[in-house]
Amino acid sequence: MLRTILVAILGVAVVSTAYWGYQEHQEKNSILIKAENTYQRAFHDLTFNLDQLHDEIGATLAMNSKDQLSPSLADVWRLTSMAQMNLGQLPLTLMPFSKTEEYLYKVGNFSYRNAIRDLEHEPLSEEEYQTLNELYKQSGEIQNEMRKVQSMVLQDNLRWMDVELALASEDEPLNNAIVNGFHIVNEKVEGFSEVDWGADLPQLQSNDDLLNERLNGEEVTAEEAKEIALRFVELENAEIHIEETGEGLAYGSYSVRINDPEHEANIFMDISKKGGHPIWLLQDRQVGETNISLNEASEKAKELLEKNGIEDMQIVDSKQYNAVGVFNFAYLKDNVRVYPDAIVVEVSLQDGEIIGYESSAYLTNHRDRDVSQPTISVEEAQERLNPSLEVMEHHVALIKNDLSEEVLTYEFFGVINNDTYRIFINAQTGHEEKIEKLDNAEPVYKSA
Repeated sequence: MLRTILVAILGVAVVSTAYWGYQEHQEKNSILIKAENTYQRAFHDLTFNLDQLHDEIGATLAMNSKDQLSPSLADVWRLTSMAQMNLGQLPLTLMPFSKTEEYLYKVGNFSYRNAIRDLEHEPLSEEEYQTLNELYKQSGEIQNEMRKVQSMVLQDNLRWMDVELALASEDEPLNNAIVNGFHIVNEKVEGFSEVDWGADLPQLQSNDDLLNERLNGEEVTAEEAKEIALRFVELENAEIHIEETGEGLAYGSYSVRINDPEHEANIFMDISKKGGHPIWLLQDRQVGETNISLNEASEKAKELLEKNGIEDMQIVDSKQYNAVGVFNFAYLKDNVRVYPDAIVVEVSLQDGEIIGYESSAYLTNHRDRDVSQPTISVEEAQERLNPSLEVMEHHVALIKNDLSEEVLTYEFFGVINNDTYRIFINAQTGHEEKIEKLDNAEPVYKSA
């Protein structure tokens, strides 16, 4: 009898285990099928986007009407964005595909800049039409290569899950038809480096590239960088480690770590080799309770800039996050706020110590400029605002517009229905350059 019961229990256990294993297998298969379907959808959408991109650039070249040119260029920009999005959904993170991503980014930027330009007053130049011609030929070559990959995928029922496994296996050389096809596409794009994107497209360069161009001064040694770092944080005889930053940055700099015994914390900062400029600073410490006001902290931030010879800076925004004050400074030239020349300083409201500093925008943009005078009055500019806006204050400001051009504006702060806005009106043309909705105070939610 006992033997029969044990056999029955064992039988039930075996059947249950088999059923559990079957369920697990089914769930795993379901997840794999969903992932494969997602990859296949993104891949075929990407191929379709590249088809459309080639056609749309061709249509742009064929247009004669300036009214249609802007929407068509905007479509090119939209298609590059969609192609980038679909590309990002493919499991290609482990293979170099950066040239194709960079190419799509540059085509998108080129088309966006020209789409938002007033082509009636500033039509495309011969060089820009030549660039469009080059893009048309190149997008056709990419389209052909992608069609070849798509044809292989469809004919041989290739799976993207195999691509993921092949890339993860780290075996070299990879033997996968899809991976090899994408390598060919990337190599083809690499040969497109001769495209003239125009001398007025500085935004196509990374911020690091621009910073490298604009840094000034004699090159400093590691020992000189140490002295600069200790002077900046006002510490003497502190333990300090310094090393050159590795490859990947467009500019040369030293990475510094200073041991701050008073706060039992480290201070990290980067100092440029050229000129020995502190680029950023961060103190790795916990900030306790608030002991000084935001106004007192702002004076500490101003002192830091003045002691380091950074003059004529004005606080344009200040915020408090727990016990930390964050202050945004802009350069003030002839009473005009020059927003591109910006510095951010963070101050501990516990003891007034500087715990954060960021100056890359200032180092990149600051230079002697002739700031022109507004040609329309502030009253005329105010007439361009939404009549519902209750203006609280206004300034004259230099900003960068969507074309990355510096434009002189009137800056208005105002309120509509308890929401605060900052609106920039071009001080020469009256054109509305930029509108920003400013953050409201966060509500405090309490549990019932």
